[in-house]
Amino acid sequence: MAESGLTQNERQIRLEQNGPNKLAQKAQVKLWKKIAKHFTDLLMLVLIGAALLKFLTGEVIEGSIIFLVVIVNGFVGYWQERKAEESLDGLKQMMGQEATVLIEGQPVNVTSEELVQGDIVLLKAGDVVPADLRLIESHDVTVEEAILTGESEPVEKNIATIAGEALAGDQLNMAFSGTLVQTGTARGIVVETGDTTEIGQINQALQSVQAQTTPLVKKMHQLNKQIFRGILALIVFLLFFTSFRYGMDWGLLFSASIALIVSMIPEGLPAVMTMILSMGVKEMAEENAIIKGMPTVETLGSMTVICSDKTGTLTKNEMTVTDVLTKNTVTIKEIMNNCQELKTKDDQTIEEIQGNPTERALLKYISEEKMKLKPILAKIPFNSSYKYMATLHDKANQYIIFVKGAPEVLLEKAQLTDEEKREWQEKGLSLARKGQRVLGFAYKEVSSTELTHENLTELTFVGMAGIIDPPKESAIKAVGQAQQAGISVKMITGDHKATAQAISEQIGLKHVSKVLEGIDIDLLSDEELSEVVDKVDVYARTTPEHKLRIVTALQKKEEIVGMTGDGVNDAPALKQADVGIAMGIKGSEVSKQAADMVLADDNFYTIVNAVKEGRRIFDNLQKTINFFLPTALAQGLIVIVALLMNRPLPLTPIQILWVNMVTTITLSYALGFEKVSEDAMKRPPRDTKAGILSGYNFFRIVYVSLLIMVPAYLLAMRFDGSALQQTILLQSIVLGQAVYMINCRELVDPAINRRFFENKLLFISLGILLVLQVTVIFLPFAQQLIGTTALSLSQQLVITGNALLLFLVVEIEKKISKTIIQRKTKSVSQYMND
Repeated sequence: MAESGLTQNERQIRLEQNGPNKLAQKAQVKLWKKIAKHFTDLLMLVLIGAALLKFLTGEVIEGSIIFLVVIVNGFVGYWQERKAEESLDGLKQMMGQEATVLIEGQPVNVTSEELVQGDIVLLKAGDVVPADLRLIESHDVTVEEAILTGESEPVEKNIATIAGEALAGDQLNMAFSGTLVQTGTARGIVVETGDTTEIGQINQALQSVQAQTTPLVKKMHQLNKQIFRGILALIVFLLFFTSFRYGMDWGLLFSASIALIVSMIPEGLPAVMTMILSMGVKEMAEENAIIKGMPTVETLGSMTVICSDKTGTLTKNEMTVTDVLTKNTVTIKEIMNNCQELKTKDDQTIEEIQGNPTERALLKYISEEKMKLKPILAKIPFNSSYKYMATLHDKANQYIIFVKGAPEVLLEKAQLTDEEKREWQEKGLSLARKGQRVLGFAYKEVSSTELTHENLTELTFVGMAGIIDPPKESAIKAVGQAQQAGISVKMITGDHKATAQAISEQIGLKHVSKVLEGIDIDLLSDEELSEVVDKVDVYARTTPEHKLRIVTALQKKEEIVGMTGDGVNDAPALKQADVGIAMGIKGSEVSKQAADMVLADDNFYTIVNAVKEGRRIFDNLQKTINFFLPTALAQGLIVIVALLMNRPLPLTPIQILWVNMVTTITLSYALGFEKVSEDAMKRPPRDTKAGILSGYNFFRIVYVSLLIMVPAYLLAMRFDGSALQQTILLQSIVLGQAVYMINCRELVDPAINRRFFENKLLFISLGILLVLQVTVIFLPFAQQLIGTTALSLSQQLVITGNALLLFLVVEIEKKISKTIIQRKTKSVSQYMND
């Protein structure tokens, strides 16, 4: 079998037993379920119930308006948040479409899905490996495995047996499904297909990862429950109180309860939140951060940890010469230019040259020298068995051999004293400690054209070069800003320990003295890993399972985790993370589809800008919620007071919905355009345990609702006629909201400041509100629809005076509150220092 492959009958039997070489698909969520989830929010269900009750009592118009609000909000949410689960499709594309196999001794092309264990597959440069293969023949084979291991260097493959356990990146006798054969030819026996391949295991992990509930969604669920419980408690209280005290009929109480529900539920809030988040998505896209789900915008702002892949994320994914140690600069550059196989013409630019990253790094280092190539008369290609490359060239009346390779090998072949060798060895070790790959350079002048391993003796050693995939300058800056914002940055890479540690020091990570390797993580239980995960910032030689465990361990410590990556190996961790961040240029399709955000410019610094935008978005969402709830409570209090005083309901459900929707259409959107605060990236991430509203927020909501309701109700009751009373109430509430919206621009700072005129939409929204209110109060068709009547100038002036008083009281309270907060913060700081 090893010589001729399987027979067709044996292949067919194995295919029927084990199934095709493809990845299992996850059942897709049905469309109706995707839509339905946007109508199952607690408050939306309450509103649906209120609408149905209106229909049952014959009040079709009011029920239809409530129901329309629910439908619009639900479909807007579905449309904005629709996102296809395409991770599996991307993984399918990583597997080769066709493969050449030996069947009864003859090479035959078959589809990759037909491969079975035991097939002998023929590989050549440019092939995508179609399954996991154990190599049985290898001729100068190098395989690009960055998508699986994260290492930028192609891996030389051989057929030697591996003793003991080894990570995927260290299994040199294996070619893994989805990787790319860069050079050479090989034969391999299929040992794993479909879901049991390395890519298949990643696929299984990816499908088993549950989508994370974002902090914003959690907080909104908490807020909805609080609102629901408050409404339910008030309804129960009113039913018993009014029935026993006034003996009200159940029909009136039923209508009052629905009015209370409609008034106290901020039904416009979901639409406003959707708008603010979608606006954040658009602005981030302009800054090269493509957001795939709107809640991700806010989650970015609450991130506490960024787990970053190294290659292509923090580093350039491009090998670079960083140190050259030599006393003969001209000669070492001449060796770099000629002892190589990539550049064949003098006019080739470095951008045109592709292939071996090490040789490309050397050519880039000397690219500005404009050196001429010497014709190669003979060559010994590089091989891992002897660890060097040699080329023979003309030189005047004789010949010269250029050699590059492992320094220890070249030093043994060089004409050097023991002391000189020790000096060079120490220099090489100093470069290796920096995480660099060290190359040695030497030459020998000869009189013949013979080039053999045997005549590579008595070399003249020229020097060494240190090569590394260096960190991006923008990444160094981004890491510093992230740390200033209270965000911990951790590097998780498949690269070697020394390289990872060297890069981590260069980019400025904090806990770099200790590096955990994948084998160390394997020895730790989940509980033990959780104990050390926040004390280690560098992880090396990791597998996909390790990355997933690290992210999960951080989440168990209640961290909000962002994970960056570009390879297939990053996909499960990207999906598990609270924010998965993929590279848009160098990232694999799988990583992009598993992620929540894609960086179009592959710039780590873009993440910092996205965090800043996320914090701005949350601030503005908080301002919007603080703006919405006092009005909702004020409307509810008006209904409650009317019932307690045994008076008719002061506003109809349609009028309440008008107040809610007119402010949703105009005022609430304006706060979403507020600029980022100056301290956004100087304060730590907010406490994820804290609700979306603090105790101070509740205090503000209660007293502002009273300031809106009490003067408005007292003013309205001074006049006769329900239409006039309702119009005064409606206008008072809307105008009170208008001035309070300006208050909400800043939580405790003055609302009117130097940035007041930067938000042009604020003034546009006030203008639109004025037009709508003039329409509903003075135009006959609107008066009939809403149930309003015209107001006199004196009535309008009194309403305006009440609104200005509200504005002043809130501004005075903010100043007092800021002083109290600063004193508490100062005393806590002093206590901590003591």
